[in-house]
Amino acid sequence: MIASAYRFIRYDKVKSLGVIIGIVVSVFLIGQQIGILRFLTGLMGGLVGNSRQEIGQIWVVDNITRNANELPKLDESLVRELRSVRGVKNTYPIVASGASVKFPNGKLAPVLVIGSEAPLFVAGPKPETIIEGNILSLNDDESVSAEYYDQTQFDFPVSTGTRVEINGKSAEIKVQTKNARGFAGSFFYTNLSKARYYTSFPESKVSTIAVEVEPGYAVDDVVDNINRSVYGIRAWSAESLRKTTISYITVSSNIGTSIGSLVVFAVISGFFIIGLTLYSSAVDRMKDYGTLKAIGANNWYITRLIVTQSFMFAVTGFLIAMLLLEGFRAGVTGAGLVIKYTFTEYAMLFLVTVFISVGSSLFFSVRTIRNVEPAAVFRT
Repeated sequence: MIASAYRFIRYDKVKSLGVIIGIVVSVFLIGQQIGILRFLTGLMGGLVGNSRQEIGQIWVVDNITRNANELPKLDESLVRELRSVRGVKNTYPIVASGASVKFPNGKLAPVLVIGSEAPLFVAGPKPETIIEGNILSLNDDESVSAEYYDQTQFDFPVSTGTRVEINGKSAEIKVQTKNARGFAGSFFYTNLSKARYYTSFPESKVSTIAVEVEPGYAVDDVVDNINRSVYGIRAWSAESLRKTTISYITVSSNIGTSIGSLVVFAVISGFFIIGLTLYSSAVDRMKDYGTLKAIGANNWYITRLIVTQSFMFAVTGFLIAMLLLEGFRAGVTGAGLVIKYTFTEYAMLFLVTVFISVGSSLFFSVRTIRNVEPAAVFRT
């Protein structure tokens, strides 16, 4: 069957090439948009995602917040009050507030200064994101971190040792992170007191409170205990808050609708363009299929022959598209657009490819060829 399908594919190389190109273009566009959406959603949940979630498993915000990038101020007294709740091992205040950074070349950039208590630095950065410096140096005077991929945005080659001004106050970059970013702006990590100092954040307030769960207690149970015990706030598991933030921004900003519509358009256009090309190719070989029927081939055999061809197109097109996607991923990484494709995402892309190629062949080509009469090949 495969050998016969291959011979049919070689019969009209131009149309076969057209089908493969159509599949490659459709799958590449779909994969590109999915990769960009995944990158953006990673930024949306970056404040929580880049925190030390293994320590601060729960985040406490006010009772109306659904977006971790917009944190209203909470009373600092809640830090101590929450420690009395059943299942809470410890609590950690976090300050996250906007500021303006001035670089040595005079350029200004908006940043989010994030502070938490040393030596744990629950708010981040994660140790694995640090490429220069030591996280404990964030406790030094005037010490902050800066993000490697934000250098383009800063228009200045930031590195450890760089002197900057944050809201007119002197600071030095002693830690450099890589891919510890967020949707609300560039992250500058430091300790709690310096975050308050640089952003003029009130001593009696915090942005959020991270909660460490007592061993033996389930995170969801402690979340419920906090929500029942303390009025005016809401506790979330860190992962739930991250996902809720992503959902909120995706819907409110129409990013999901925009990218989703492009993906749907790529699937639909690919389905019809490839389907019509396969249909045209099948019509050109109508006599060949009629001859097969005349010598004993039934409709099931003809269907399998056409489906095998379309599946071979799908595999070839998908492999080429995957190579192009990997090239695209490698090419944009240097510019800070860090895209990663998981095995599951590639598996889903392959299924979409099969749907576009095989589905369109069943919809257009198979229905036509199955109606061919064997005697048609003897008519002039």
